[in-house]
Amino acid sequence: MTRICVAGGTGQVGRQVVRQAVARGLAVAVLSRNPPSSGASARPDGATYFRGDVTTGEGLAAALAGADVVIDCLEGRSGKALKNFADGGARLLAAAQDAGVPKAVVLSIINCDKSGLGYYRSKAVKEQVYERSGLETVALRATQFHSLLARVFAAGSGVRMIPVVQGARFQPISPSEVATALLDAALVPLAGVRHRVRTIGGPEIAAMAELAREWQQASGSRGHLVRLPLPGPMGKYLREGLNLVPEERHGSETFARWLAKNADTL
Repeated sequence: MTRICVAGGTGQVGRQVVRQAVARGLAVAVLSRNPPSSGASARPDGATYFRGDVTTGEGLAAALAGADVVIDCLEGRSGKALKNFADGGARLLAAAQDAGVPKAVVLSIINCDKSGLGYYRSKAVKEQVYERSGLETVALRATQFHSLLARVFAAGSGVRMIPVVQGARFQPISPSEVATALLDAALVPLAGVRHRVRTIGGPEIAAMAELAREWQQASGSRGHLVRLPLPGPMGKYLREGLNLVPEERHGSETFARWLAKNADTL
């Protein structure tokens, strides 16, 4: 039986990878700093959880023991976690190599190497860590998640102003479909290729204003759409369309379908 280790298996995408892997009948080890308690709904039967931390190396050996592949869904959005993001990836890969794990797959962001935003730069540096490792590695670059847009729109709804970046278009993708792509990449037999980059985007491209109206309809928000300029690295990234990959449309869950499925949590 194939055994996978999911690092960050309690996060938004990681927990989807875990659930899908268990459903496929795989042996699943989950590495997390804060594993859910036994019996919790976030802890599916069939997965074994290990407490560990890639910033210190604690628990890595136990989680990686016997694994055929590791899927890295870890995040480092701010502060110390962001600063140590790439180093944590290097520590995870070193532990994987020591454990005899031959392959690793890492979740990344589309065109992260072309953005000046600190969070995106950290993803690009981590990709370089994977490329230099002694394992066979795959970096899966995805477009922005449906949930990101929903959070942006919800942030302004309290004051009845829904922020929309002027001229911005998005190609959002479902976290569950990204999880499927990560798992599929992990299960591809070893090919002797040291490092590959794969890019996936959502099934449709739409103006941010159009997506905001869909969110309003699903959430019942009565706020006004406020079109704003976005300066800085993120604004440049969006204006240049670096968040889009029209030739790589994947999945079938549009923003509207995702909203309908998650209406209770909007």
